[in-house]
Amino acid sequence: MTDELPIRFHIWPDQPGAHLFEVTCEIADPDPAGQVFSLPAWIPGSYMLREFAKSVVQVEARAGGNAVAVRKLDKSTWRCAPCAGSLTVRYQVHAWDLSVRGAHLDTTHAYFNGTSVFIKVAGQEHRRHLVDIQPPAGAAYRDWRVATAMARESAHPYGFGRYQAADYQELIDHPVEMGVFTLATFYACGYPHDIVLSGRHRADLDRLCQDLTAICEYQIRFFGEPPPMDRYVFLITVVGNGYGGLEHRASCSLLCSRDDLPRAGQHDMTEKYRTLLGLCSHEYFHTWHVKRIKPAVFAAPDLAVENYTRQLWAFEGITSYYQSLALLRCGLITSEEFLELLAQMATRVWRAPGRFKQTLEESSFDAWIKLYKQDDNAPNALISYYTKGALVALALDLLIRRDTRNARSLDDVMRALWKRYGETGAGVPEDGVERMAEDVSGLDLRAFFERALRSSEELPLADLLAQFGVKMEVRPAESAADVGGRAAKTAPDVLARRAVLGVRLVENGGDAKLQYVYDGGAAQQAGLSPGDVLVAVDGLRATRANLESLVTVYAPGDTVNVHVFRRDELISFSVTLRAAPADTCVFSLLENADGAVRAQRASWLGAT
Repeated sequence: MTDELPIRFHIWPDQPGAHLFEVTCEIADPDPAGQVFSLPAWIPGSYMLREFAKSVVQVEARAGGNAVAVRKLDKSTWRCAPCAGSLTVRYQVHAWDLSVRGAHLDTTHAYFNGTSVFIKVAGQEHRRHLVDIQPPAGAAYRDWRVATAMARESAHPYGFGRYQAADYQELIDHPVEMGVFTLATFYACGYPHDIVLSGRHRADLDRLCQDLTAICEYQIRFFGEPPPMDRYVFLITVVGNGYGGLEHRASCSLLCSRDDLPRAGQHDMTEKYRTLLGLCSHEYFHTWHVKRIKPAVFAAPDLAVENYTRQLWAFEGITSYYQSLALLRCGLITSEEFLELLAQMATRVWRAPGRFKQTLEESSFDAWIKLYKQDDNAPNALISYYTKGALVALALDLLIRRDTRNARSLDDVMRALWKRYGETGAGVPEDGVERMAEDVSGLDLRAFFERALRSSEELPLADLLAQFGVKMEVRPAESAADVGGRAAKTAPDVLARRAVLGVRLVENGGDAKLQYVYDGGAAQQAGLSPGDVLVAVDGLRATRANLESLVTVYAPGDTVNVHVFRRDELISFSVTLRAAPADTCVFSLLENADGAVRAQRASWLGAT
């Protein structure tokens, strides 16, 4: 109703040194039976219960100058006693989560997602929400500004003051950055896009703007102009070592390493910068595919409990496929670099024994308890719907192109999904992507989807790629640092004689501590376990730095004596080494492909 009064929030960094936000929520006409309010347990786009209420401190309420009793009902829900007149709820939020999912506050900056700080007023979620954002007190913060895609109600651009959202769902879909940040603006298809860099950096902003313009314009035109937002904001937190991204309806939050950013005078495409552009491309693609084309269960999500879908392979996997394809098609990377990125993704799939145990639908459904809560057996038990989902998208694209003689492709499926679901706001049913692929292509794809989504059979990637002039090779890794995607520098016969333990070490620290012990590997067969610290191989001290060199002097089939600490006990194992498995993928252009195949390949890649 137009005469309903808005929900009013006031938030400010009350104690930056103690990482505390102060939040008040004014409810003009609370429920006469006692107003219930709650904080979300998870944030859309990240499928794990994060229990944001655990960071809430000192909840109190007042009405008409009098205290109102507040009683907690469950882990994230409270009820106020009945009261007359306007109700004001006050609370603090401890913000010390430097990620794209939560809230973080110190004396250098402030950041929050709405799910971390804004309570949901039961029964009034549909109302307009106003947010008064204020800076910390003191001269030290006089140069702070505000960056958010949330609409301004009375605040000046990048200024403190009042912002607005149409309802609670929109309120929590606009993260906010405060502080002294670097700001740059570019226009994609005529629409303003901000880049906000928080943290110390020496980035070449002109190059970053130029490259993001190319990515954003390609994606806008891919789905069709105009874009679904009037303005977009890339919120980038720069740290020494970090990586992450989360999509929102008109912005994204990114975490990147300082070295990922381009430097002035640096004209080549470094692997780190390519990774950052891929992350930006991924989250921007989500503006259409996830934020608007979304599973039906996410159309009106219940943020208190898990919301299950078997479709995450399509929403994250297809996005992972297009994140790199967009870089190629807008001219930022070459065809060879695109194939390298695809092969690296395939390598991550091939190195997960869990791909033989968990289907993609199961991976999607169990994201809440497996992908986001990986334990020491994760590689042996699960497969990522990001990586294998991207390979399914690749296979589906090539299959449709082949069997329709390039008359149709996955591009057409995505545009049809946008028209039917994205533009209308209707949620995608559980079989919606599969049915749309069949409708658009005119093909019977049931056998493909059964194999790709509901079985653990290998995908027919090598055959499909060959028909598009691309060779797929699967070889042993040259070393633990080999991530695939490139031809081996080592001769095949030498690679075949490379001995391995079949483990992965914990990355931090100097100890050779086992993080994963892979199914069927030498270490597992001998009885080694995750958490063991290898201290010696045949009497020679083992460290994280030298373990690989200690092992590779032997040949597959050799037996070595390995000493480990398990907890505080020294244990000896006799380990029979095995040959490095063929789990490293390389995709390369077939230069001798005939003209018809080259034409098919050019149509797919969007490049000559």
